[in-house]
Amino acid sequence: MEVIDLKKLIKFYPDKISREMLSDKPEMRVALMCLEAGQALQPHKAPLRLMMYCVEGKGTFIVGDEEIVADEKTAILCDLLVPHGFRADKGERLVVMAVVTPVE
Repeated sequence: MEVIDLKKLIKFYPDKISREMLSDKPEMRVALMCLEAGQALQPHKAPLRLMMYCVEGKGTFIVGDEEIVADEKTAILCDLLVPHGFRADKGERLVVMAVVTPVE
Protein backbone atom coordinates (compact mmCIF):
# COMPACT_ATOMS: atom_id res chain seq x y z
CA MET A 1 0.00 0.00 0.00
CA GLU A 2 1.08 3.55 -0.71
CA VAL A 3 -0.38 6.79 0.60
CA ILE A 4 0.45 9.92 -1.38
CA ASP A 5 -0.24 13.36 0.07
CA LEU A 6 -0.89 15.43 -3.05
CA LYS A 7 -0.91 18.69 -1.07
CA LYS A 8 2.83 18.27 -0.40
CA LEU A 9 3.62 17.66 -4.07
CA ILE A 10 1.80 20.60 -5.66
CA LYS A 11 4.31 23.16 -6.94
CA PHE A 12 4.27 25.64 -9.77
CA TYR A 13 7.00 27.01 -12.04
CA PRO A 14 6.61 30.23 -14.03
CA ASP A 15 8.41 28.87 -17.11
CA LYS A 16 7.31 25.21 -17.33
CA ILE A 17 4.76 22.65 -16.22
CA SER A 18 5.61 20.94 -12.94
CA ARG A 19 5.51 17.13 -13.45
CA GLU A 20 5.80 14.65 -10.61
CA MET A 21 5.60 10.90 -11.30
CA LEU A 22 3.57 9.42 -8.43
CA SER A 23 3.69 5.82 -9.63
CA ASP A 24 5.45 4.22 -12.59
CA LYS A 25 4.48 0.56 -12.75
CA PRO A 26 3.80 -1.58 -15.85
CA GLU A 27 0.09 -1.85 -15.01
CA MET A 28 -0.47 1.85 -14.18
CA ARG A 29 1.35 5.16 -14.30
CA VAL A 30 0.20 8.17 -12.31
CA ALA A 31 1.55 11.69 -12.79
CA LEU A 32 0.73 15.01 -11.14
CA MET A 33 1.00 18.12 -13.31
CA CYS A 34 0.73 21.69 -12.08
CA LEU A 35 0.19 24.52 -14.54
CA GLU A 36 0.32 28.26 -14.04
CA ALA A 37 -2.31 30.32 -15.84
CA GLY A 38 -1.71 30.13 -19.59
CA GLN A 39 0.47 27.02 -19.54
CA ALA A 40 -0.66 24.01 -21.58
CA LEU A 41 0.08 20.39 -22.31
CA GLN A 42 -0.44 20.27 -26.08
CA PRO A 43 -2.75 17.58 -27.44
CA HIS A 44 -0.97 14.34 -28.27
CA LYS A 45 -1.86 10.68 -28.87
CA ALA A 46 -0.79 7.61 -26.91
CA PRO A 47 -1.59 3.89 -27.19
CA LEU A 48 -2.95 3.93 -23.63
CA ARG A 49 -6.19 4.53 -21.75
CA LEU A 50 -6.14 7.72 -19.71
CA MET A 51 -8.03 9.48 -16.96
CA MET A 52 -7.34 13.18 -16.41
CA TYR A 53 -8.53 14.24 -12.96
CA CYS A 54 -8.75 17.92 -12.04
CA VAL A 55 -7.41 18.10 -8.49
CA GLU A 56 -7.42 21.89 -8.13
CA GLY A 57 -8.28 24.92 -10.19
CA LYS A 58 -10.00 25.15 -13.52
CA GLY A 59 -8.95 24.56 -17.10
CA THR A 60 -9.83 23.42 -20.57
CA PHE A 61 -9.34 19.76 -21.43
CA ILE A 62 -9.03 18.65 -25.03
CA VAL A 63 -10.20 15.17 -26.03
CA GLY A 64 -10.35 14.54 -29.75
CA ASP A 65 -12.23 17.48 -31.29
CA GLU A 66 -13.94 18.43 -28.03
CA GLU A 67 -12.96 21.06 -25.47
CA ILE A 68 -14.31 20.58 -21.97
CA VAL A 69 -14.06 23.30 -19.33
CA ALA A 70 -13.67 21.51 -16.01
CA ASP A 71 -12.92 22.37 -12.44
CA GLU A 72 -12.03 20.54 -9.24
CA LYS A 73 -13.09 16.96 -8.74
CA THR A 74 -13.90 16.34 -12.42
CA ALA A 75 -12.55 13.25 -14.18
CA ILE A 76 -12.26 12.99 -17.96
CA LEU A 77 -11.67 9.59 -19.56
CA CYS A 78 -9.91 9.17 -22.88
CA ASP A 79 -9.56 6.09 -25.09
CA LEU A 80 -6.32 5.05 -26.70
CA LEU A 81 -4.97 7.00 -29.67
CA VAL A 82 -7.40 9.90 -29.11
CA PRO A 83 -5.60 13.27 -28.99
CA HIS A 84 -5.72 14.72 -25.48
CA GLY A 85 -4.25 17.64 -23.57
CA PHE A 86 -5.21 20.50 -21.27
CA ARG A 87 -4.47 24.11 -20.43
CA ALA A 88 -4.80 26.40 -17.45
CA ASP A 89 -7.06 29.20 -18.58
CA LYS A 90 -6.33 32.88 -18.12
CA GLY A 91 -6.21 33.79 -14.43
CA GLU A 92 -6.45 30.15 -13.29
CA ARG A 93 -3.92 27.66 -11.99
CA LEU A 94 -4.59 24.00 -12.75
CA VAL A 95 -3.51 20.78 -11.02
CA VAL A 96 -4.18 17.55 -12.94
CA MET A 97 -3.57 13.96 -11.95
CA ALA A 98 -3.20 11.72 -15.00
CA VAL A 99 -3.71 7.97 -14.61
CA VAL A 100 -2.54 5.89 -17.55
CA THR A 101 -3.09 2.17 -18.08
CA PRO A 102 -1.78 -0.02 -20.90
CA VAL A 103 -4.12 -1.71 -23.34
CA GLU A 104 -3.91 -5.49 -23.44
